[in-house]
Amino acid sequence: MREVRWERMFPDELEAAFAECPLVYFTYGLCEPHGPQNAVGLDGLKAHGIACAAARASGGLVAPPDFWHIHELSGYAVWAHRNVGEVPRTWMTCMPPWQHFKNICYHLRMADLLGFHAAILLTGHYGPNWQDLKTLVELVQPNVGTRLCSLPDFEANQPGFDYDGKSGGDHAGKVETSLLWAVNPECVDLSRIPPEGTPGPHFAMGANAGQSNRRIGVRMIEDEIDWLGAKGRELLDTYEREQPSHNLRTYDDVEKLWQAVVVPQLKSFRSMQDLWEGQEPVPEDSVWHPNWRVPDWTG
Repeated sequence: MREVRWERMFPDELEAAFAECPLVYFTYGLCEPHGPQNAVGLDGLKAHGIACAAARASGGLVAPPDFWHIHELSGYAVWAHRNVGEVPRTWMTCMPPWQHFKNICYHLRMADLLGFHAAILLTGHYGPNWQDLKTLVELVQPNVGTRLCSLPDFEANQPGFDYDGKSGGDHAGKVETSLLWAVNPECVDLSRIPPEGTPGPHFAMGANAGQSNRRIGVRMIEDEIDWLGAKGRELLDTYEREQPSHNLRTYDDVEKLWQAVVVPQLKSFRSMQDLWEGQEPVPEDSVWHPNWRVPDWTG
């Protein structure tokens, strides 16, 4: 199997892969509750596995996965209070939106500095963060030579992502569990699912997790490989046609871009809102209460 994981390659292998296809994948997720049947790193493992499969099929390199992502505040805290419950340890690797998105700007700086023609930013973590990622890419793209595309992994499956032909993801249910089962089978164990009717919540397990199927996961990933391959070729063609300059080269460039372009829009990001539509504040006696409100000083 051809190696595409940046961190596992030798310098000459990296140069050869870049010459063949100057496309890089950045993958995002976090460790968070995904039911008793899944490893907690599902989001990042899923996105990274899909990106590696796409790069092996169509070319490109896959950057080391980023397992630190948005959670524990705003609507995410409300969701966790309801779906995870009052657990003593969450085993999360979370950070606030303003830190996550600034880190991504530094990832893009390295893509531009190395001269990548295209970059696909793939997140396996859901909620409004993926919409904000698209906003970030729109804001940053005029200042970056590398042609950019960002998406949640479920967007690469059009149509027919789910069993009934509908597109969309879930959380630790039949879709995500099937996908993780396909890319990292050692990280899924359906025998850990509690007996039907056992009172929950069960560490944020999806209600239909018992319907998971590894073969369906493989089929879904094949669809995503095709979509990502086509998108990569589109971005590379756009680069060749436009021949943009690579301007994001120094740390100072990133800081100036962040302050001038992103910060003025940051408070409008969906993951920076205290509550999502229809939600109520986290109760004061909940373990999810201390960080749920977005502080006024952000940005």
